Amino acid sequence: MGKKASKSTKVTIEPKGDPHLIFGKYDVNQVVINNPGLAKYINLDPVYVLHEGAKNANRQFGKSRVNIVERLINEMMRTEHYTGKKASAYRVVRDAFEIIEKRLKMNPIQVFINAIQNTGPREEVTRLRYGGISVPKAVDTSPSRRLDISLRHLAMGAVKSSHKNKKSVAECLANELINASKGDMNSFAIARKEETERVAISAR
Repeated sequence: MGKKASKSTKVTIEPKGDPHLIFGKYDVNQVVINNPGLAKYINLDPVYVLHEGAKNANRQFGKSRVNIVERLINEMMRTEHYTGKKASAYRVVRDAFEIIEKRLKMNPIQVFINAIQNTGPREEVTRLRYGGISVPKAVDTSPSRRLDISLRHLAMGAVKSSHKNKKSVAECLANELINASKGDMNSFAIARKEETERVAISAR
């Protein structure tokens, strides 16, 4: 008699609270986006479960249709510790938002939006070829790319700061978002933005 195959348990993400609020707790209707260029690409539609199943993956500019908080969760999944672990990344972002709310006594989604607006580089450097010579040239960064870079650096900063640190990843993510929202150079994302723009200025 062969052994019966063990049934795999499926991890579900079911937040509690009002289905019209992010994580069942946070209202997005009063969140203010001050940057008109980024506003078009930041989706703040209320979603009860931040897991759309990649239905916009093959659409042009499909990323802009995904809720911005879910995009942060997806960026956390791109890091080496959370590759493919949606439920784990979901819990990290949820816990980080709870920490921000306790510390600052304000909507953590507004803090997150402020961090995005502060960390997207406005200029980058590309290389143009003239004959056999490659010349660096400063170019403006599109709003969509600014948003992508900002999310990537916020997630990277949280994971890097948690390395050999007693603090959890959620605490490190909360610190990263708070520092970035204030424009503090202790933020990894702010430091990378300043470095990118400094190099771009020298290549004008």
